[in-house]
Amino acid sequence: MGLKKRISLIEPDNPEISLCAQCAALSVSRSSFYYVPVGESAENLKIMEMLDHQYMETPFYGLQKLLSHFRDKGYVINTKRMRRLMRMVNWKTIYREPKTTISDQTHYKYPYLLRNLKIERINQVWAMDITYLPMQKGFMYLTAIIDLKSRYVINWSVSNSMSAEWCTEVLEEAIRTHGTPEICNTDQGVQFTSEFFINTLKSNDIKISMDGRGRALDNIFIERLWRSVKYEHVYLNIYDDGVSLYKGLKKYFQFYNWERSHQTLDYKTPISVYKKVA
Repeated sequence: MGLKKRISLIEPDNPEISLCAQCAALSVSRSSFYYVPVGESAENLKIMEMLDHQYMETPFYGLQKLLSHFRDKGYVINTKRMRRLMRMVNWKTIYREPKTTISDQTHYKYPYLLRNLKIERINQVWAMDITYLPMQKGFMYLTAIIDLKSRYVINWSVSNSMSAEWCTEVLEEAIRTHGTPEICNTDQGVQFTSEFFINTLKSNDIKISMDGRGRALDNIFIERLWRSVKYEHVYLNIYDDGVSLYKGLKKYFQFYNWERSHQTLDYKTPISVYKKVA
């Protein structure tokens, strides 16, 4: 049974069976049920798409440089609007001094544990992050977990919101299917500093590592994954709806894990390193 058909069988208002139970029975993640792209005005969507491309070229641009950049292109945009659109695409400016976006100052920030750490085995370190995906009409978010030794994509999911519950669900599924890593590294976004996410790591005895704010090299592995996903697939296949996006990404990650060789892996595939297959 296809994903779209299974989703159509779900009754969100059913008083006897919860949405969570229905999704579990049909093998559909809760985030999959909400495969509806987020809408915005046509101009805002265009700016967001341009921001996404621009981040790949100048991740060090801050608010003022972006305002100048877009005004030079003829857009009438103020600070409040630009800040909002930067948040929407999860723009995280790289600064030499500590600086970031989308961070809750009331949440505890854990230290970065990967500096000078030699990564020698699979499931030693997982990294997780969220990125913005432009669509024909609207946008979605993608989150993924990669094993840093093998570059293998452990788990991934798309959603129309960046919720802590969604990220936690993806992490829990990764643990069920691949075991537990020694360390999990994320940025300092509110999703990853939330009680839901942190408690899942603690309950599984996983050490918590977080990127230093604005540090370029702390999240370099996951940023390379986003660049590959976008330039090799997303930008070439602007999707109309969430279900087709899901299907396209499923094929891409199958290719990424099983067929795409990596120079840093001596031109081996991630799965061959993760599963130790010659």
